[in-house]
Amino acid sequence: MSGSAVSGFRASRPARVLALVLGLAAFAVLIGLGTWQVQRLHWKEALLATIDQRIHSAPLPLSDIEKKFAEGGDVDYWPVTVSGQFMHESERHFFATYEGDSGFYVYTPLKLADGRAVLVNRGFVPYDLKDATKRPAGQITGEVTVTGLARNPLPEKPSSMVPDNDTAKNVFYWKDRDVMAVSADLPTGAALVPFFIDADKTPNPGGLPVGGVTMIDLPNSHLQYAVTWYGLAAALAGVLGMWLLRSRRG
Repeated sequence: MSGSAVSGFRASRPARVLALVLGLAAFAVLIGLGTWQVQRLHWKEALLATIDQRIHSAPLPLSDIEKKFAEGGDVDYWPVTVSGQFMHESERHFFATYEGDSGFYVYTPLKLADGRAVLVNRGFVPYDLKDATKRPAGQITGEVTVTGLARNPLPEKPSSMVPDNDTAKNVFYWKDRDVMAVSADLPTGAALVPFFIDADKTPNPGGLPVGGVTMIDLPNSHLQYAVTWYGLAAALAGVLGMWLLRSRRG
């Protein structure tokens, strides 16, 4: 064997070792991603089971939901019933779409007998009916009873892609409960219940707002993702195996 051939063989060996190390590292990453998706699958299935159990439960009084929130900080999708008087002059508007139409969810403080208030998502109104004077029939006065689902407050903006809330125009792009309360100009000293309530589909006079807009259909694609990552790992393992076999034969 010539000296140049031996030199070429020795130079290629580190490259083969590096390629093997990189291949094994990529395999480990793919396995890790697949395992993570399996864990997410179990988490999502447990979450969906919890939500299903809650939404099919009988509505609880507000005091019971408040107790649950104080104990665990989570009351999402618990059915609740509460009575009070709507403070329509303080309604807040959350930009949303409903059945393909753009508009707003109307969040109105409901004044309770003890002087506190809870922000109620009464439902959807079309974009051109944001002004409450254009839908006077739905501005219910006097004592009302609202049944719906409790919703957790958001600790922060869900994403940097979400626009900032425009309090001057009373347009909210994410549910900042505290800012909603401040901009609603509630009476001095009025305490606010620490979560929201989404009203159910009980029709409002005049048909607006349209209640029952809570989104519950959560996507669950983690199994497909896990299969994809594990499949790529298996394919990579096959490629590495064939490459090692050919290298040994060479």
